[in-house]
Amino acid sequence: MVEKVKGIVAETGDKFLIVMLGGIGIKVWATDRMVSNTKIGNVVHLHTDLVLRETEINLHGFENIEERDMFRALLKVSGIGPKAAMAIVSTLPLPEIYQAIQSKDFNRFTQVPGIGKKTAQKLILFLQDSTIIEQGIHIDPQVATVNSDLLEALVGLGYSVVEAQSCIQSLPVDAPEDLENRLRIALQYFS
Repeated sequence: MVEKVKGIVAETGDKFLIVMLGGIGIKVWATDRMVSNTKIGNVVHLHTDLVLRETEINLHGFENIEERDMFRALLKVSGIGPKAAMAIVSTLPLPEIYQAIQSKDFNRFTQVPGIGKKTAQKLILFLQDSTIIEQGIHIDPQVATVNSDLLEALVGLGYSVVEAQSCIQSLPVDAPEDLENRLRIALQYFS
């Protein structure tokens, strides 16, 4: 219904942006990463999904089509609502989600607040045969493991999970695959 939104950010809040569209401020629920990286006055281009419920209408915005499509796929899983789907997309980078589904690593999903073991298993069972995986990002399992270790290391150094994830996603594609070099590059991101 509403597939894209382009506007100026008038306000940021806890998990949302207020985007000005022709004089009207629209509340768009966004990933933690997007909220923390967006400043008031920035122009944003969001790929969106409109969720209609009996008592509310919510617009969810994403940086790219792949995130939005993953959000939509997660909503199809029984027991996963918009808040849980957004938490998954906010907490785990897309390559890690694809890797966790492909390798049936439900423990990765239990790192997401509000997602327990049973829900994680249900997610994997439902999504492993879906077209979202066929379209997904295929990455080397070693890189996914190193990135998970890198996330833990950065959080251990005092950075928030959101800061650490933003840093990991900004690593160059050709970054070395060993933890020590990736950590060195990641620390340069914060300097």
